[in-house]
Amino acid sequence: MTDTALKQRRTGPMVLVGLIALSLFINYIDRGNLATGAVQISKDLHLSTTAYGSLLSAFYLTYTLCQLPGGALADRWGGKLVLGLGALLWSISTLMTAFVSGFFGLIVLRMLLGMGESVAFSTSSKLIAANVPARKIGLANGIIGFGYLVGPAVGTLVGGKLMAVWDWRPVFILFGALSLLWLLPWSRVRVLDSATDAASADAAPVPLRAILRQRGLWGAGIGHFAGNWNWYFVLGYLPMYLQNARGFALSEMASVVSAAYLVNAVAALFGGWAIDRAIASGRSASLACKVPMALAHAIGLFAMLAIPTMPLPVCLAALFAYQIFLGLSSPGYFIIPQIMAGPRAAARWVGVQNMIGNLPGIIATLFAGILIDAGGKGGGSYFWAFALAAAINVVGLVGWLLILPRVEAIDWEQAKA
Repeated sequence: MTDTALKQRRTGPMVLVGLIALSLFINYIDRGNLATGAVQISKDLHLSTTAYGSLLSAFYLTYTLCQLPGGALADRWGGKLVLGLGALLWSISTLMTAFVSGFFGLIVLRMLLGMGESVAFSTSSKLIAANVPARKIGLANGIIGFGYLVGPAVGTLVGGKLMAVWDWRPVFILFGALSLLWLLPWSRVRVLDSATDAASADAAPVPLRAILRQRGLWGAGIGHFAGNWNWYFVLGYLPMYLQNARGFALSEMASVVSAAYLVNAVAALFGGWAIDRAIASGRSASLACKVPMALAHAIGLFAMLAIPTMPLPVCLAALFAYQIFLGLSSPGYFIIPQIMAGPRAAARWVGVQNMIGNLPGIIATLFAGILIDAGGKGGGSYFWAFALAAAINVVGLVGWLLILPRVEAIDWEQAKA
């Protein structure tokens, strides 16, 4: 099929964005099921908090290590195929989790889940950079941000309510089976993609060494690292904290946490639209993207200190403030590489950035479990884990404001010279 014919038959950009957002919605439900059922699963399988942290870390180990290979495969085989294969693997891993009988089986399936989910952002960034008009790139990332941020909201609420009635195993079967259904509409998508387009010099992938020389990659990677330290810590431990330290019942926890995640998702949708509007009105992409990132870290620092130390109303207010500003910043994580790297380098840039950005999934989730166990029983045992998350926000401010240069398209022919 010629490039012209493909352009005439390809899926509309917003339909494509909607399906990618749906895949990430499913992605985050599946990865968050363990946190929703943490208390039940730990009791059933006799897991300590350190062992639970190891399970979170195992997911992020394979998720992080597979980021760069996932981006390379997207360049070679196309984002559509690689995302479909990843979705197949993570759906089956979720479903099979229901049948584990001990720690070993659970950790193997969590690692397979991480492998499958690792391709989501590199493939989606490649597809967006190639198929979505530049004037809509903020909205596209806002919609995708809404998808992956509303996933924990729905997963925690629905999963928590169902687990309270059915226990955790049937819920994993249900969510894994439903995840497989997404592959049906995805198989009918037609996109501009390196695996299907006619090759041209303008579309040739950029060498990895040229990408690694970019200061912008390292600034974005460090900022992503700091943002994910807070996000993955909250995603992994907030349900457990509210139940163990604040005395919430499972259904109460599910309602509060899902509401916080929903606020996060709505803020992400608004944030993507706002970035588009800011750029369209004449403001620079640097200003439009960097301001939300900086505000998210400033509020995050305050919130991580307030949640474990303040009375419950202040704790919950800090939680919701953090979720709002995190949501506003979320589109920027991928708008920045899509603008700077463009279709030729977006997949591998995001692969490297996401690899750096997801190291906290390995380190923070495991170390938090160790800190909590070391603190003994009671709410005070969570303080140092929250305090460390607060301090990491300073690293994020350095990455986004001091290291990341002006956000603008890179001339890759000059950069390769």
